[in-house]
Amino acid sequence: MGSLVRPWIFWLEHQTRMQFLLKMPLGRRRVLNVATRVFLCLAILFSSVGGSVPFSPAHAQGRDISFIRDTEVENTIRFYLQRIFEAAGVDASTIQIHLINDSRLNAFVAAGQRIFINTGLLTTAEEPGEVIGVLAHELGHITGGHLSKFKGTIENAQAAAIAGMLLGLGAALATGDGQAAAAGAALGQQIGERSFLSYSRANEQAADQAAMTFLDDAGISAKGMLSFMRILQSQDRLYSAGANPYSRTHPLTEDRIDFVQNHVNTSPVSDAKLPPEYLAVHQRMRAKLEAYLTPKNALRDYPVSDTSVPAHYARSIAYMELFRLDESLKEIDALLADSPKDPFFLETKGDILKRAGKLTEAVENYRATIEILPWAALVRTTLGDTLLQIGGDANVQEALDNANIALSYEPDMIRAWNVKGQAHQYRGETGMVLLTQAEVAHRRGEKEQAKALATRAMEALPKESASWIQAQDIIYRADDK
Repeated sequence: MGSLVRPWIFWLEHQTRMQFLLKMPLGRRRVLNVATRVFLCLAILFSSVGGSVPFSPAHAQGRDISFIRDTEVENTIRFYLQRIFEAAGVDASTIQIHLINDSRLNAFVAAGQRIFINTGLLTTAEEPGEVIGVLAHELGHITGGHLSKFKGTIENAQAAAIAGMLLGLGAALATGDGQAAAAGAALGQQIGERSFLSYSRANEQAADQAAMTFLDDAGISAKGMLSFMRILQSQDRLYSAGANPYSRTHPLTEDRIDFVQNHVNTSPVSDAKLPPEYLAVHQRMRAKLEAYLTPKNALRDYPVSDTSVPAHYARSIAYMELFRLDESLKEIDALLADSPKDPFFLETKGDILKRAGKLTEAVENYRATIEILPWAALVRTTLGDTLLQIGGDANVQEALDNANIALSYEPDMIRAWNVKGQAHQYRGETGMVLLTQAEVAHRRGEKEQAKALATRAMEALPKESASWIQAQDIIYRADDK
C-alpha cells in the first residue's frame, strides 16, 4: 500500500492564498450555528459575484451545517482533478475545494472558482470515475464562465436562498430580530427559484460538453459520469418534486443522460481504465469519511473479518470516535506495520494517542507526518496545539514555529492563529497576543474589534517594528471600505 501513497501526495504550496476560514479538521470538527458561520465569513463569501454558502433551503430553514477539512480527503480530490486540470488548461492553484458535511448527493460551483462537494457524494460513489465525472462537469461551469455570465443575479438556487438569508442575518445580528433572518431566507429562495432554474438548464448541456472534452483529452472514460447520472436519476424518484439538492442546482433531463450515453458509445477512451491507485485512494477516502461521520455504520460495513486496508482504516477511526482507543490503536498499528511511512496513517495514530492523553507519543507521530508532508498546515496546527498542552519553553517555541509555518501556507486558518496567540500568551508577549487577536477579528469581518485590538497592540509593541507595522496595517485594512 505504501507504494500507492506517493503518487497522489501533491505539493499544495501554491494554494497558500486560498481562503479556508469556514473549514474544520475532519477528526476535530465542530458544527456551528448557521448565523455564526455566516457572520464569520461574509467578507470572504461576498468577494465575488453573488457570494454563497452551500446551504440548501432546508439548511437555511433551521438545519445546522458543517464544513469539514481533512488533508487526505482534500488531497484525494486534487488527485482526481489533476489530469482534468491539465486537459482544461486550468491552473490548479486557482481552484478552491470545499467539503460539506452533508449526506445528500451534491456538488456545485459558487462564489468564484470554488467547487463545493457534499460528503454524501464521496461516500456514495463506488468508483473514482463517478466523482471525476462530476468534478469535470463542475470545472466545465468554471471554464465556461457560467457564474460571471450570470452577474447581477444570484448564482444558483442554493446560493439564492442563502444570499437572502445572509441579508436577513445581517439585520438579525444587528437588531436581535430572529424573524428578519427567516424573512430573508424566504425572499432569497423565491428570487433563486425564478432566476436560476431557467438559466441553469441552458448551461448544463454546455458543462456536460466541456466535461466530455476534458475527460477525453485526459484519457478518462465518461462511464463514471454516466453511472453517477443514473444514480441521480434513481434518487430523483425518492424526493418530492424539486427537493433533490443536486437536481435543484443541476436540472437532470433525459437529454443530458442521452448526451452522455451517446458520448460513451462513440468515445475512443470509453474502455480506458484508471490506474489502480485511483480505486485504492477512493476506497480509503470513503472508509475514512464514513468512520468519522457515522462510526457505528462503519463498524457494520467494515467487520473485523474484512482485513483490507480500507477496513482496518475505517475501524481504527470508528473505534477512536467511539473512544474504544485500545482497539483503535491495534487497527492503525496493523496498517503502519505494512506502511510505516504513510503520512495519513501516522497522523491518525497521532490523533488516537492524543485522544488517549498520550500527548508526547502523539507529538512524535505528528512530527513524522510533517516530515513527509511539510505543507500540511492542518497537521502542523494540531502538532502545535498538542505541544502547548504539554507545555515547557521548548515545546511552546516549537508550537509557535509550526503555527507560523502553517500560516505561511494558509494565512486565514483561524486555528493556526489561535495556536500562535496561545504560544505568545505563554511567553508573556502581550503585544503579540493582541496582534494575533486583531488578525483573527479582521479575518472574521469584525472591523471595529480588529481596529481596537490592533490599536492596543501598537501601544504594547516596539514602535516601527515589523509587528507594530503589521498592527498598523490591520487598522488601515479595517478602514478600507
